Amino acid sequence: MASPLLGTLVKTAAELKNIPVEYKQKKLKPVKAQERELKKLLRKAQFTDFGRQYHFTDILLSKNPMEAFRKNVPVFDYNKMHDEWWYRALEGEHNVAWPGKIKYFALSSGTSEASSKYIPITRELNSKITKASIRQFASAVRYDFPVEFYNRGVLMIGGSTDLSYSRKGGYYAGDLSGISAGRIPKWFEFFYKPGQRISKIKDWSEKLDEMVKAAPTWDIGVIVGVPAWVQILLERIIKEYNLKTIHDIWPNLAVYVHSGVAFAPYEKSFEKLFGKEVIFVESYLASEGYIAYQVDLKKRVMQLLLDNGIYFEFVPFNEENFDENGNIVEHPKTLLLSEVEENTDYAILLSTCAGTWRYLIGDTIKFLNKERYEIAITGRTKQFLSITGEHLSQDNMTQAVDMLANELGVNITEFTVAGIKHDTMYAHHWYLGSDDPIDPQVAIKKIDEYLCKLNDDYAVERTEAIKELFIDVLPTELFYRFMEEKIGKWGGATKFPRVLKGQRYEMWVEFLRSQK
Repeated sequence: MASPLLGTLVKTAAELKNIPVEYKQKKLKPVKAQERELKKLLRKAQFTDFGRQYHFTDILLSKNPMEAFRKNVPVFDYNKMHDEWWYRALEGEHNVAWPGKIKYFALSSGTSEASSKYIPITRELNSKITKASIRQFASAVRYDFPVEFYNRGVLMIGGSTDLSYSRKGGYYAGDLSGISAGRIPKWFEFFYKPGQRISKIKDWSEKLDEMVKAAPTWDIGVIVGVPAWVQILLERIIKEYNLKTIHDIWPNLAVYVHSGVAFAPYEKSFEKLFGKEVIFVESYLASEGYIAYQVDLKKRVMQLLLDNGIYFEFVPFNEENFDENGNIVEHPKTLLLSEVEENTDYAILLSTCAGTWRYLIGDTIKFLNKERYEIAITGRTKQFLSITGEHLSQDNMTQAVDMLANELGVNITEFTVAGIKHDTMYAHHWYLGSDDPIDPQVAIKKIDEYLCKLNDDYAVERTEAIKELFIDVLPTELFYRFMEEKIGKWGGATKFPRVLKGQRYEMWVEFLRSQK
């Protein structure tokens, strides 16, 4: 049970603006804020091996550091950054791309790569993530919740805090959520659920069982986590205790903070789990840093965090900058915050206080309002279909599935698509995850109609090269079983890929064949 006094103090401090200055949401001049962040990063890292090679000191002394940085430092994807720099930090070297020794690495495979990526997590970066999380928590005062709300528990569903240790490199590795949860401020432990004991459990099934057992002892006001796994937990609790809704056991649940995937496909399913209105709030936390979060309940858009240890650049997501497999070209066109346009897809480059420099994280976003630096996530650079030039984005696919669910009045919580060879032409094969009855032929006809309206290139290619569409409607459980049995990753922050290519697609087809 959280301390009533502490909860009252949190609300009062936030209302009176007496929260520590580093947690205050500032009014920013976006470009100036970003220039300050870049200079801080360059000063800190100028005497690292990376900083010396790319002349950070000279960049700092130049008339326009932002332009000099763009001109003199190359763009990196994970493979390039790892093979040229991070492998040395993984071997225990100091002062490689950030001062000192990297003691933590977040394991991340995104949704398209077969093997895990090791993303450096420094003390500074973890501090910035904590700062952004508390900012969002403290900003809840604008929602006019009663003071009792600030006494409730915050259930954060993530990876294990029991990290693996490398003797060779002298570092700990695990999910970012596990690393962050293991280093939360002492005062926040009053609110934090499921607590340190359950958080250490590595096996997702065991952790799920323990959370279900503990659920009646908690008074939860906020849930944070990836939609698929939060939904599974809530459904398990409702079934275990024979409840109508989750509010029968957690009557004070008021906010759900989701991250990582488009929430629209899950929204109807979540509403069935609740007995009262719950506010849905979106955040954008990647292994590389806390990028953005929603600041206005009336608008489901997020605002970039421009003063929190990250310097942003943007690459137009088009054929000039990316090849057919979503790989970035050697010398892409990059834009500063002042140069972007609204409603255009951009891949994000990050430079951070963990030694990532002009680093492609693999997400695509668009600006909905560049004056207020408001964004929406539109997909992944490798999660798109363009086998014949249809340029079908993840955002297009998600919209089409959401439109189908709304028109048919069904829940579709998972989906994936593959582009395949078919006879002498090509085809798309759709897989929908739903536990509601859906006529496959009606579904594929509707999806095709929606996509033709959403995407002109798709409409053209449907008459020229994409001659067939196939669809399978599958139990949702199969998607999660595949992640557990074949990929070895489920629960926490793991997400099912929206587009299947290459080896992953072959594994998926073989898995479905074995299930039949």
